[in-house]
Amino acid sequence: MPRRRFSREFKLSAVQLVNEQGYSVPEAARSLGIDPANVRGWVEKLSGEAGVVPSGDGALQAELRRLRRENARLLMERDILKKAAAFFAKEQA
Repeated sequence: MPRRRFSREFKLSAVQLVNEQGYSVPEAARSLGIDPANVRGWVEKLSGEAGVVPSGDGALQAELRRLRRENARLLMERDILKKAAAFFAKEQA
């Protein structure tokens, strides 16, 4: 199997998944279909560059990830409730 090459933009997007969007390294690697060691290396190498949020305190990053997951869940629940309210309002009329 030939060795895969990744563009700089692809690597930066993988680093941004981890640093800005709160993905763990294995989650980001799984969603991109690549090995977690690649993502881990890119995070270590590219986190200090301009335009990429550096990974900070581990506890702070974990809290940020948790809050983002909770926010996504709450937004999904809100959308489901809106659709249900619209459905039942239409049914009543």
